[in-house]
Amino acid sequence: MFRNRLIDLQHWSQDLQRKPLIIRGARQVGKSTLVSLFAKQQEFDLLLLNFERNPEYAEFFVSNDPIKIIQLLELGLNRDIIIGKTLLFLDEIQATPKVLAVLRYFYEELPKLHIIVAGSLLDFALYFPTYSMPVGRISYMYLQPMGFVEFLLAIKKNKLADYLKNWRLGVEIPNALHQSLMSAFKEFMIVGGMPEAVKTYAKTASLKQTELVKQDLLATFQDDFSKYTQSNNTILLRKIFSTIPTIVGNKIKYSSLSKDHRATEVAKMIDLLVSARIASKVVHSSANGVPLAAEAKHKFYKLIFLDVGLISSVLNLDYQAFINTDIMMVNAGMLAEQWVGQALVTSQDYYKSPELHYWIREKKSSSAEIDYVIACSKYIVPIEVKAGKTGSLKSLHLFMQEKKPQFAIRLNTQPPNILNKPNIISLPLYLAEQIWCLCLDEVVV
Repeated sequence: MFRNRLIDLQHWSQDLQRKPLIIRGARQVGKSTLVSLFAKQQEFDLLLLNFERNPEYAEFFVSNDPIKIIQLLELGLNRDIIIGKTLLFLDEIQATPKVLAVLRYFYEELPKLHIIVAGSLLDFALYFPTYSMPVGRISYMYLQPMGFVEFLLAIKKNKLADYLKNWRLGVEIPNALHQSLMSAFKEFMIVGGMPEAVKTYAKTASLKQTELVKQDLLATFQDDFSKYTQSNNTILLRKIFSTIPTIVGNKIKYSSLSKDHRATEVAKMIDLLVSARIASKVVHSSANGVPLAAEAKHKFYKLIFLDVGLISSVLNLDYQAFINTDIMMVNAGMLAEQWVGQALVTSQDYYKSPELHYWIREKKSSSAEIDYVIACSKYIVPIEVKAGKTGSLKSLHLFMQEKKPQFAIRLNTQPPNILNKPNIISLPLYLAEQIWCLCLDEVVV
């Protein structure tokens, strides 16, 4: 299946200032498969070292001399390693994280060798390093679940995918085409973007078979919890894991997650899930200017889950629920907000650590909340997600009066439209991944 990150990997491989690349992302988002596809596409000789399956491979990296390491690998594995033709893939490196420290020497002394690193729980090794990280001598790539456009390509709806990728403001989407896109989008909201689930659906067209895959994925995540923390906290971690999909879009209150644990314990478990990239924080920002993080208030945040399809499984939603109900009215539009946050993260530049912000105004007379705010160039762009065809834009109007942004975006289930007073761009939810490009186009205009 095609992944957009294949193009990013190609650019990385051709960069004359290339550094060893570490791919970061949650379990089962397709890191290893991505590298295999890339090697095949670019005709690299792939040399895969899986440190979880073969921990003894770490002995090849005891030396700080990359030439010696290469010689040992060639002898031990009976393989030729040719600079420019061989792609050295160090997978499941969290099993022996000290190998990461050696990457600096490859960058300094053997920079033309293509090296990619990944691991299912690698982010924990990076979050709690027990070794000296090669700061400034490695690059990162962030991989998320598949987006809607990638889903369309996987189910062989290439023309719809190309249409969305090339669509620009001002182009009318005929109602018949809009309905086709919404129909495919409903499928995506149930299937989600986890590669194994998408692959199963693409092969079988069976939502039942796809659901079995997603349930297995959810179980796999929970089976890993013993690796995250001490056993006495596993129960709390499971509880928070199963609760997050039901509270997407709500400001986090630790007491609502567990009344039996202290706030500090709950906060620590949330941070572990965020480190594993199973959940992402949407942090409150005053949004007076860029960067948004400069005015972030980390005590106030919401959470989104890894994947909208997994949320559908946790909530026991099926396709008939979406057919017989306005898709975004299910759970008061929570799935819509999840998808937009997921899309904003998925479509960011590969080298940027994903971050999300929202804005809230708590006044007795005029409270307001904007689902997401993003920074585009030097401008702040508020994004409001609506559950159905219509909905009040009171909060958006208040934000625009107070912050005076150049324009705002509303996402709902209707075809594109521009509301001129104030300047609000209304987009269908299936265009959420195109927001960054559309914002840049609007800023330039």
